[in-house]
Amino acid sequence: MTPPPSGGHPFPSQLRAWQASLRSQFPIITAHPDLVYLDSAATAQKPQAVLDAVHSYLATSNANASRGAYPWANSTTADIERTRARVQDFLGDPAPARSQVHFVSGTSAGLRSVARDWLPGYLRNGDEIIVPFGDHEANAAPWLEAQELLARQGTHITVHDMPYQRGSHDYDVVALAALVSPRTRFVATTHVHHVYGGDMNVHRVREVVGPDVVICLDAAQSAGHLPISLADLDVDFVAFSGHKALALPGTGVIWARGRRGPAFAPSGWSGTPNTVGIISLQAALDWLDSAGVGRIEQWTTALAARLTEGLRGLDRYDVLGCQLSLAQDSDVQQRKGIVTFRHQNIDAADLGFILYSHGFMVRSDTHCQARTGEARTSVRVSTHVYNTPEEVDRLVAVLAEL
Repeated sequence: MTPPPSGGHPFPSQLRAWQASLRSQFPIITAHPDLVYLDSAATAQKPQAVLDAVHSYLATSNANASRGAYPWANSTTADIERTRARVQDFLGDPAPARSQVHFVSGTSAGLRSVARDWLPGYLRNGDEIIVPFGDHEANAAPWLEAQELLARQGTHITVHDMPYQRGSHDYDVVALAALVSPRTRFVATTHVHHVYGGDMNVHRVREVVGPDVVICLDAAQSAGHLPISLADLDVDFVAFSGHKALALPGTGVIWARGRRGPAFAPSGWSGTPNTVGIISLQAALDWLDSAGVGRIEQWTTALAARLTEGLRGLDRYDVLGCQLSLAQDSDVQQRKGIVTFRHQNIDAADLGFILYSHGFMVRSDTHCQARTGEARTSVRVSTHVYNTPEEVDRLVAVLAEL
């Protein structure tokens, strides 16, 4: 077994051959052995199967959907419908005959569509909603925009801040229970935090708010990174981006359960769908299922634990998020492939440049956090199945030299 950098549990070496086989399927990774891509929370790299599916579609049956009666158009239309069903299956949809899948440009567009096209028709004067202002701006701004839209129409709602636990940055369900009232109608949540890397335990939110409150889930950092079971989460909307789930940029998903409130329907004329992106999403979901999303989660969680263990031994670095989970043998929930940290003396932007000079591609800024999130810049390392423990060890060694 491969030893961890400084004690703790050994790395899951039983997945070594599996991971090596998958890593070899990413042309951009194998073509640059001198570079280490550690920015998958921003966008994931694409396996050859996705690239092949896109090339095959464009070379053999590229056409617009739902607008022609000839074979290429019919084939494209059928592919889009197959992808809708594929999304439902991938998300563990317990009632696919009732739910809907709509394609948008990404998570941000999906959440904004729910806020613009559905939420105003659901809320009444005096209603309350709860928003996670410590999460991504894309899961905060749309709900404030909906509040402003409703106010212009004479409907006034109250927007509450989602409470967080100190130290872990998980949702504080005790404080949430005290915040919920009979007028609470809607709660926006995040599945995996894009800075702290933690599973936000959304199933506990449902237990607190009860069976009638609508829950919307930002799954940008979980779709394609860990198994999702909508039966267990019991949410009403899910939005995620295809490009973070190994598909092409420009394609995202809104899944609408259709159980609570009116049926969801995007407003306006939809126009031509991103057919190439949708084809790539179908291929990406097929690849992920074949690879095993549960094993991908196990691999990336182990990489994150290896990194936090290494950083824990370096005096000048502060890891953001739960401090009790830094050791590899911690009983506290480990980060889901995302680790964010600061150097006590080196600016995050400078540290990002330094790391790239050593071949590491990371993100270094404020990571698009909303108003109660981190105000200072930091370095975020985010992994996927194509990353290795040796890359993490090299990163820790470079950080130690600084």
